Amino acid sequence: MNDTPGWASPGSAPSGEEKPDSSGTPQPADQGGANQPEQPSKWSKAQPPPGQWSAPGTPGPGQAPPPAPPAPGWGGQRPGGQGGGQSGWGGPGYGGSPGWGGTWGGPPRAAKPGVIPLRPLGVGEILDGAVSTMRTYWRTVLGISLTVAVVTQLAVILLQGFVLDNNADTEALKDPSATVGELSRALGSTLLSSGLVLLITLLATIVATALLTSVTSRAVLGKPVTTSEAWRDARPQLPKLLGLTLLLPLIAVLIIGVGTLPGLLVVVTGSGDAGAALAALGGLAGGIVALWLMIRFSLASPALMLEKQSVTKSMSRSSKLVRGSWWRVFGIQLIATIIANILASLILIPFAVIAAALSGDGFAGFLDSTGGDVGWTFLIVSGIGSVIGSMLTFPITAGVTVLLYIDQRIRREALDLDLARAAGLQDYGTTPGS
Repeated sequence: MNDTPGWASPGSAPSGEEKPDSSGTPQPADQGGANQPEQPSKWSKAQPPPGQWSAPGTPGPGQAPPPAPPAPGWGGQRPGGQGGGQSGWGGPGYGGSPGWGGTWGGPPRAAKPGVIPLRPLGVGEILDGAVSTMRTYWRTVLGISLTVAVVTQLAVILLQGFVLDNNADTEALKDPSATVGELSRALGSTLLSSGLVLLITLLATIVATALLTSVTSRAVLGKPVTTSEAWRDARPQLPKLLGLTLLLPLIAVLIIGVGTLPGLLVVVTGSGDAGAALAALGGLAGGIVALWLMIRFSLASPALMLEKQSVTKSMSRSSKLVRGSWWRVFGIQLIATIIANILASLILIPFAVIAAALSGDGFAGFLDSTGGDVGWTFLIVSGIGSVIGSMLTFPITAGVTVLLYIDQRIRREALDLDLARAAGLQDYGTTPGS
C-alpha cells in the first residue's frame, strides 16, 4: 500500500479484475474447477496476437523505455497555498490545472507573516530576521535605540567630564614613586568611576533590550508596534529584568572566585608559584563552568519578557530550551556578538581618530593618556560615535536573542502553530479535507 496521498503506484489493478500472468496472457482473477460453466467473455474479439505485449513497465520490442518516475518530495506553486501561495505538488497541472506535477522539489515553504518563516530557523535566517526587523520597523527600532543611546552617552559624558576628569587621584597610577596608599586610592577611584559608567551602560542595555524584545516579538507576526506600546508592555517586567541582568554576572563571578580560592589559599600559606599555578587553573575551570551556565541562561531575558515569568522561572525556562542545543545556541550568540562588535568598531574607530585629532594633545596623546585625562572635544566626538554604534548594535543583539528563543520553542513546543493563529492564519498546520 502506498503512503503518499492522492495517487496510486503505476500498474496496480483493482481487486477482482483480470490480471495478466507472467507470459502476458490475461487470466481471470478467480479460477474455479473444470466443471464450472463457462462465463461469457468480457474481452473484445479483436485481441492482439499472444506474446506481443508485456506487463506494465516493461518496454516492448522497438519501444523506448518509459520515463523515470518523479523523485519523491514536494514543491511548486499554486494559488491559495500556505505561506504566500506554496503548493504541495509541483510542475504542470494534471489536465491543465495546478496541483499535480511531473517534477517535485523540496518541502513546502512555511508561512511567513512577519520577518521569519514559521518553522525551525537556520543561522542566516535568525540574523536576517534581526536585520529585517530593524529595516521594516525602522522608525520604532531606531527611535528606541537612538533615545536610549543618547541618554546613556549624555550621562557618561557628564560623569567623565565633571567627575572623572577632575579626579587627581588617578595621576598616582602614572607616578612610579607613588606610595601604596596613593596607589590604593587611585585604584579605588578608577574602579568606582568604571563601575558608574558600567552601571549606566547596563541600565541602558536593560531598557533597550526590554523594548526591542516587544518590537521583535510583534515583528514575527507581521504586526507593527509603536514605542509607547512597547514601553507599556515592557515596563512591568523592567525590575525583574534588572534583577536578572545583575544576577547572572554575579553568579559567573562567584563561580570563578570559587575556582581560584584554593590557589589563593596556597599562596597565603607561602607556596607562591604553586599557588599561582593552582589559582590560574582553578580560574580557568571556573570560567568554563561560568560560560556554560551563561549560555544555559542566555534565553532567560526573552522568557521573562514574553512569558511574564519570574527571575528564577525564566532561568529554568531558558535552561530547558537550551538543553541539548548548547553548542548551537553558543555559536549563534557568538556570531551575533562578533558581528555587533565589528560593526561598532567600524563606527567608533573613525570617530575616535577624529576626536583625538581635534583634541589638544593629538592622537598620540590620547594613546598615552590614562584615567580621565581627556578633554570635552574628545568626549563629545567619541560620544557621537558611540551613539551611532549603539543605535545599530542594540537591535541586532536583542533581535538575535529573541529570535533564537522563538526558534527553540518552535523546535521543542511547536510554537509556530500558536504564532500562525496569532497572525490570523486560521488553517495553518491543518490537513486539507480534515
